[in-house]
Amino acid sequence: MVNKPIIMGVLNVTPDSFSDGGLFIKSSSAIAQAKIMVEEGAGIIDIGGESTRPGAPEVSVENELKRVMPVIEALSGNINVPISIDTSKPEVMQKAFEAGASIINDVNALRAEGAVEMAVSLRADVCLMHMQGTPRTMQNNPSYENVVSDIKVFFQERIDECQRAGMELRAITLDPGFGFGKNLGHNIALLKNLSEFHEFGVSILAGLSRKSMIGSLLGNKDVDSRMIGSVTAALIAVENGADIIRVHDVAETKDALTVWQQIKNFRG
Repeated sequence: MVNKPIIMGVLNVTPDSFSDGGLFIKSSSAIAQAKIMVEEGAGIIDIGGESTRPGAPEVSVENELKRVMPVIEALSGNINVPISIDTSKPEVMQKAFEAGASIINDVNALRAEGAVEMAVSLRADVCLMHMQGTPRTMQNNPSYENVVSDIKVFFQERIDECQRAGMELRAITLDPGFGFGKNLGHNIALLKNLSEFHEFGVSILAGLSRKSMIGSLLGNKDVDSRMIGSVTAALIAVENGADIIRVHDVAETKDALTVWQQIKNFRG
């Protein structure tokens, strides 16, 4: 997609997302937040109109469009980074691209009817995420024979379908889906073995920001107290092969990556 590692700023235009739900439901607030994140160092703005937190209810196409379209339309041409639409619905993908989006970030990995065909027709860059179950059911005792190997099988199947439909491999990014149908042990195994997903020859995205695994590792801290843990996890993900980091705390993540990169590249 882009130069790496890159920060993808999260912008949820929803009333019920687990971290920033309700904060940016007004278009004016969402637009201002997007501009702030770009100034802080975000290289992609990821706009979503449907919460995918555990147990979240479904949102209609009409309501999702009402939430995201004013924001995309206002930002298109007014920020100098790509806009990503976080959706699983082909109709939302199409309208978002007509308004100026250029990336599809799909927690359902383009498995909805017509989604692959829509992405191909739009010539979109896509992020395919692994999720066991649905947001309504995904945390009901998730299980794997081997979480890394099982997700590799899933990714190969999705890549094959996308390529059969005419999508180029370079357009694909993979996201193992931290917290989407995984327990703490699964999430840690994925983070430690993230580099293994590079065998597919595509970019890897890691979305760990403020998730329950961070809270668990910090002794069950609540969402608002997970920033430092999230930044630490983002650095570990980059060290282990992540090309794109999806975060809420852009400025803090940018500072951490800057220090990490300068030390890594220092020749003394």
